[in-house]
This record gives sequence, C-alpha cells and structure tokens, in this order.
Amino acid sequence: MKKKNIERSKWEKYPLISYHELPEYMKDNEFILNYYRANWPLKEAFFSIFSWHNETLNVWTHLIGFILFMVLTIANAEHISQLADFMTMFIRNFPTSGDANISHNSKVFSQGETRLIGQHLQMDITLSESATNEATWPFYVFLAGAMFCLLSSSICHLFSCHSKKLNLFLVQMDYVGITIMIITSFFPPMYYIFQCSPHWQIVYLTGITILGICTIITLLFPVFSTGKYRTFRAGLFMSMGCFGLFPAIHGLVVNWNDHVRNVTLAYESTMALCYIIGAIFYVSRVPEKWRPGLFDLVGHSHQIFHIFVIFGSLAHYCAARIFLDYRARLGCDNR
Repeated sequence: MKKKNIERSKWEKYPLISYHELPEYMKDNEFILNYYRANWPLKEAFFSIFSWHNETLNVWTHLIGFILFMVLTIANAEHISQLADFMTMFIRNFPTSGDANISHNSKVFSQGETRLIGQHLQMDITLSESATNEATWPFYVFLAGAMFCLLSSSICHLFSCHSKKLNLFLVQMDYVGITIMIITSFFPPMYYIFQCSPHWQIVYLTGITILGICTIITLLFPVFSTGKYRTFRAGLFMSMGCFGLFPAIHGLVVNWNDHVRNVTLAYESTMALCYIIGAIFYVSRVPEKWRPGLFDLVGHSHQIFHIFVIFGSLAHYCAARIFLDYRARLGCDNR
C-alpha cells in the first residue's frame, strides 16, 4: 500500500502532459497530442524507460537495435578470433620439414615434396590470416558507427525531457549520430570494392567524410534543431546518401561480370529503400497527421522511421559481410 502511494505521488508530481502544455523548445510535432514528459529529473527520466509515454517505443526501438548490433559485433569478433586460433594451431602442427613424422600410409610423398607442400600451405594460410586481419577494420568501423547512432538516438529520446540545455545537446548528438552512421556505412563497400584501386578508396572515403563533417557543422547550429527545419535535415542526410550513387555506379562497372555483384546490389538497394521510406515518414509525419492523437503512443511516424533505419542498417550489414568475405577470399595483387 505504501509503495503504491509513493508511485501515485511520483506520477502526480511528474505527470504526462499535453502538447499545448509543453515548453516551446519541446514542441516538435503538433499531431502528437498527449503523453509528453517535460522538465523531469534525470532519475525519473531514466526510469520512465519502463513506463508508457509517447517516447517509449522511440527509446526501445533503437535501444534494441543497439543491442542487436553489439551482439553482431561480438559474434564477428569471436568468429575471427577463433579462426585465427585455428590457423595458428594448424600451422604449428603441420609437418614442414624433412624430419617431420610421416605416417606409413603417406610414404608415397618424398620428404622434399612434404617440405614444399607444408611451406606452401603455411604461406597460404599466413596470407589468408593477414588478409582477414587487414581487411576487417572497415567492417568494424561501420558497426561502431551504427551502434553510436542507435545508442545516441535512444538516449536522446529518453533524456531530452530533462531541460532545455540537455534537450538541445542530445538532439544535436542524435543528428551527429545519424551523420556518423552514414559516413561509416561507406567504409566497407568503398574499401573492399576499390581495394585494388587505392586512389579511388581515398577519393570516395575522403569525399563522404568531408561531406559528413560539413553536415555536422551545419546541424550544430541550434536553429536547425527545431521542427521547422525537419525537411532541411532530411535533405542533408539524403544528399549524403545520394553521394553514394557515384561509387555505386563505378563499382558496378568495375565488377559487372562478378556474380557477387547481384547479391550485394540487392542488399544495398534494400538499405536505400528502407532509408528513403523512413525519411518520407519522418518528413510527412504520417499517420498521426491524418488522425491527431490516435497514434500518440503506438504507430506514429518517428517510431516507423526508427524501424526502417534498423532494417536498412541490417541490410547494409549483410552486404558488408559479403564484401568482407569476398575480398578476404580473393585478395588483391595491389595489397
């Protein structure tokens, strides 16, 4: 009974309010009418992750996405670590000298042939291991960028109700996270596709990085964090994505006869489609625009936008894995 009274007192002290009761800095979407938090202490804001308000699903969609990408990162790191351990063990136990023990059934091989085969296989495995170690960092750069974006978004939606100062900072970090995710998404395809042409790697990766830095600098101006500039922000992010058309077309031409091209193209097209659809929901504020108040808790545009971002990033993850495996398997003479 006492616990219930404490909870009731807390919700009476920090009630959910309507759009018209919000301070001006929090008025972003007039079609979401109720269930807002405003000027909540950090402790109450944190524990509101377990209660229902109009940001609950915004927090959880990208928090789950962050956890998913963290699991994928750990799983991939474990896989590569186990592969390296296996290769090391295999190399150490492979007979590479004329003094090595050879089974009775293998005496058809001369000692010289055994030495040659052992040295050749050891060299191949060492090169394969070196290629894998060398080529994994762009893949992990993307995973780190995705995790930063998803986590910063989740934190923003959870704590932006605390104060005007923190709201502005977290919103700006949310936009920085989106920009970083776009930049880092370029690293796996640009690095692996053009690994045999390092100058193109530099051109495209430098280009998207400079474009991303300009986007971040622009969005750090407080005026561009308001709802009035929603379309402008979406346009900046879309322009960064459109930059990828140039290396994409270039990569298709270079790898036109490669069967892997169709698979990666399908995944990357899925990613682009998800991001475009998500951006359309983000800008249009559909469906809450059609029925204000009906989608306050579940189904409003920002939640849908979040879901499409996760699907798009997962599609890109699949493409990045293929790029990584493909390049590690084939290598490059210019490496």
